[in-house]
Amino acid sequence: MAASAASSRFPPLYAIIDPSLARIPSALIAEKLADAGVRLIQLRNKKCGAGELLAKTRQLVAAVAHRGVKIIVNDRPDVAAIAEASGVHVGQEDLPVEEARRICGVNRWVGVSTHNIEQLREAIATSADYIAVGPIFPTSTKENPDPLVGVEFVRVARKMTDKPLVAIGGITLATAADVWKAGADSVAVISDLMSAIDPAGVARDYLKAAERALSLRE
Repeated sequence: MAASAASSRFPPLYAIIDPSLARIPSALIAEKLADAGVRLIQLRNKKCGAGELLAKTRQLVAAVAHRGVKIIVNDRPDVAAIAEASGVHVGQEDLPVEEARRICGVNRWVGVSTHNIEQLREAIATSADYIAVGPIFPTSTKENPDPLVGVEFVRVARKMTDKPLVAIGGITLATAADVWKAGADSVAVISDLMSAIDPAGVARDYLKAAERALSLRE
């Protein structure tokens, strides 16, 4: 593993900020989430150009990086490197893990999305610092979502790798505990946070739920 994603406990909540869904500016959301204890945030904005994405990434990094919060950029390793973010997350249609690694360097995280066993096996063989699996449940934040894999896929993935696993897709506070108990190190959440009047309060609820669920697994 190129970076040390697994050297300490992986953050149990992977917050995803999408400016197109947010009620307030992204940097302000990031600050509120940081205050709540969130330590891993992805900026996902598929509707803006590279220049705007770079500017927004720099804003987030400036807002929370000094608090020990990692900022991950969706899709764009070049933007992650230029903005001095903590890493990049790539999907199956983006650059391969090793190519993304060449661009953003060995000291930044590279995460990758997987949606079936074949993709999972391929991801395990790469230098990916963490692997996302999903969609676990139906999601409304993707225009063309992949077929559901369910909680059982998390259990299967956990047996196949020691790399940190991030479960993604339609996860809510009511279902997150089952996902952590199945073996996920972290749950990625976007809708619950972006639609909340008080995203920090929602984040605290997730972190409390994570503490309880993970204590039962240990």
